[in-house]
Amino acid sequence: MQRILVTGGCGYIGSHTLVSLLSSTSTTYSVVVIDNLANSSCESLHRVADICSLSNFTHNADGTAGQDSNGRLSFRKVDCCNEPALRAVFDEFESQGGFSAAIHFAGLKAVGESKLIPLKYYEVNIGATWTLLNLMEEYDCRHIVFSSSATVYGVAKDEKAKLKESDEVGVTITNCYGRTKYMIEQILTDFHVSQSLENKKEWSIAILRYFNPAGAHPSGKMGEDPDGVPNNLMPFVAQVAVGRRPHVTIFGNDYDTPDGTGIRDYLHVMDLADGHVAALRHLDGGKGNTKLNVFNLGTGTGYSVIDMIEAMGKAVGKPIPNVIGPRRPGDVTIYMADPTRAKEEMGWEATRNLDDMCNDLWRWQTLNPNGYLKE
Repeated sequence: MQRILVTGGCGYIGSHTLVSLLSSTSTTYSVVVIDNLANSSCESLHRVADICSLSNFTHNADGTAGQDSNGRLSFRKVDCCNEPALRAVFDEFESQGGFSAAIHFAGLKAVGESKLIPLKYYEVNIGATWTLLNLMEEYDCRHIVFSSSATVYGVAKDEKAKLKESDEVGVTITNCYGRTKYMIEQILTDFHVSQSLENKKEWSIAILRYFNPAGAHPSGKMGEDPDGVPNNLMPFVAQVAVGRRPHVTIFGNDYDTPDGTGIRDYLHVMDLADGHVAALRHLDGGKGNTKLNVFNLGTGTGYSVIDMIEAMGKAVGKPIPNVIGPRRPGDVTIYMADPTRAKEEMGWEATRNLDDMCNDLWRWQTLNPNGYLKE
């Protein structure tokens, strides 16, 4: 059994990835989740345990640790920027064989907020990664999957072309969040090169550039639970559908697209979760072993804002109220992935469609209208 350290594992993408890991039939995984719960809820882990049929997942009295009966899902409330606390987790599990790999989700992720508090974003996102990498090296854990973002591409030179991993990154990024992701990619690149130059035991690294995750677990037990006003389109649309908000504002309907609204590459969150398991396999004895690997995770298919609103209306069974507003600064016309490399090199491709995204999202929203444990 391989033990995987998952940072930020209580969040939207992290928690769904736990389900994919614990449900894997090709490799048996146990996971240790660390999260400071600043923007997430530990309730997601109880849902993971339920979906994966893990027995008696419980927390200690102060909520700082939890585990199921067989030790396949463990939780430690730890901030990745806190080196002594993170070191204690490595120490604790070292006697049990340590970690085979880490999946690094932990970090701040709100694009708009990053423009208001940039120093915090640099401190948290880069600091957490620096601390994690140092401890991984010290404790001989040299496989990492990093949660990056398509924002590293910035404003593409040709907005209608699908973005490839070989395209320019870092130059035209429009927000601090994206720059932290780009900087971490550079840190990982420099670090990987340094290991080979010094003839050290080489690292295996997968950088996953996400496009637009949407949807929820098909059971309806897990989904995106934003704190406050959602930053992403689909959870906002879902909240309008359930009556928590009056309407969706479409920011601009004069783009050079068939319906005038911006087009994005949306993928089901469970496809994205499966991509992390594929990346681990790719690093563990696959062709990605000892290499620095970069993959786009998207579908290669674009949907407009109106497409998404209408598809959600179909899932709900009624139209979603919407109004037209002005364009937002920095928004581009089209943003789509070329996911060819992920399919060819690690055997991953998205299998779920737009109806799946909307139906699963609506099931989550109706069963949990106020998210996890919220009144």
